[in-house]
Amino acid sequence: MPYLERLTIQTNHKEAYYTSMTTESTTHKKLEEIPFSILDLATVTEGSNIGNALKNSLELAQHADELGYNRFWLAEHHNMPGIASSATSVVIGHIAGGTKRIRVGSGGIMLPNHAPLVIAEQFGTLESLYPGRIDLGLGRAPGSDQLTSRALRRGPGSDGQDFPQRLEELQHYFKPTSTSSMQVHAYPGRGLDIPIWLLGSSGFSAELAARKGLPFSFASHFAPDYLLPALDYYYNNFQPSEVLEEPYAMVALNAFVAETDAEAHKLATSHQKQFLNMIRGRFGLMQPPVDELDWNMQEKAIVKGQLRYSVMGDKDSVRDQLNQMLKQTGANEFIVTSPIYDHQARLHSIKLLSEIFNQA
Repeated sequence: MPYLERLTIQTNHKEAYYTSMTTESTTHKKLEEIPFSILDLATVTEGSNIGNALKNSLELAQHADELGYNRFWLAEHHNMPGIASSATSVVIGHIAGGTKRIRVGSGGIMLPNHAPLVIAEQFGTLESLYPGRIDLGLGRAPGSDQLTSRALRRGPGSDGQDFPQRLEELQHYFKPTSTSSMQVHAYPGRGLDIPIWLLGSSGFSAELAARKGLPFSFASHFAPDYLLPALDYYYNNFQPSEVLEEPYAMVALNAFVAETDAEAHKLATSHQKQFLNMIRGRFGLMQPPVDELDWNMQEKAIVKGQLRYSVMGDKDSVRDQLNQMLKQTGANEFIVTSPIYDHQARLHSIKLLSEIFNQA
């Protein structure tokens, strides 16, 4: 599903320790040292509508703000009836305006869909309205199918191969002074310090983030296969920059936390069913959880494999799973998405998760 390659992310600069995953050594990080953030898609559930989805996203962000989460990111997708965050910059403004402390940003903006100047102006506006709270996460996938991609780009456009050049252009728009060849400037945008993250699900973004000295976020919550090789490359080839002296990696997880393991596993079936429907070529609204999913052995293996970077269970179980993932990845930060059908259950899930990282 190449059109799904997108997503997840800046840092509060907590001191980071890591070792190469090519050795048998383990990370020195502890769970209580790791910031936790939230990725949201403004999911539209069966029986609801887009307006309610956006209202629920704001309430989720406000809840996360109070609970001590580090950032709240929204993802760009198009032509998908179950996702309401397609106008990502607009929704970011909605969320930032309704919260107080938490950083708000894109996880991510699919840069090939947009002129870099437009993104510089949009995020320059957001940073001017909410100074010091805006993140700009960038991906190179379309966030849609090929037909929708052509509709977005109105012609041959970019296939993502010119992403490094587009990134370079975007960075120039944020500089306080531009080169003599730059005759066009971003107002707002020029001279603003807006953290740029590179997002991905392969080695391409890891290589580019390492070379440019930028923070990197891996979309392991749906595309886990290259997580460890990509992180290993990023950690070991990172070039210090004016942005970061050391590498900073964020790992994306699915999180379902409840009072019991059984309840958490049932909550997760809505997301599993949504993923199952996608591999069957069906796209719709999120459906209620079920006791048993109707899938064959091959489908079950695919869904379980693609969603293997998920934590689910009660607090004790999830704490153990998070510690194992931290040991495995050496992540500087975790960003979690909790695609749960019932809004109150989702709010409760992120509350229970916050009790884990606040009392780890």
